[in-house]
Amino acid sequence: MSSAQAINEIEGYLLWEAEKDKARTRAQDFCAAMPWLTDSQREEVERLYRQDHLEVSRAYLKRIAARSGELRAEYEGVYRVLRRRLATAFVLAVAVVTVAAVVLTSR
Repeated sequence: MSSAQAINEIEGYLLWEAEKDKARTRAQDFCAAMPWLTDSQREEVERLYRQDHLEVSRAYLKRIAARSGELRAEYEGVYRVLRRRLATAFVLAVAVVTVAAVVLTSR
């Protein structure tokens, strides 16, 4: 595993842990607005709320990852085309300069 991959893994882990903390906090805040819940009801509602929040977050992150992959492939294709065009223009420019030099020196 390269250092870039390791950093990405660590970053992903830290982001997911932050998302779990956010889900936990939001679940607690949600249940705080319902003081009539018993302790067991509160625990169950918090658990279900956290679970739902994390499922939504996971689906959202998967969509982002898929779109990032699509964009990367698209941009790599555009970059290849631009690189090919630049190389072609460079070769043509060298050919023109070479022909011009030959024509001018043969006079």
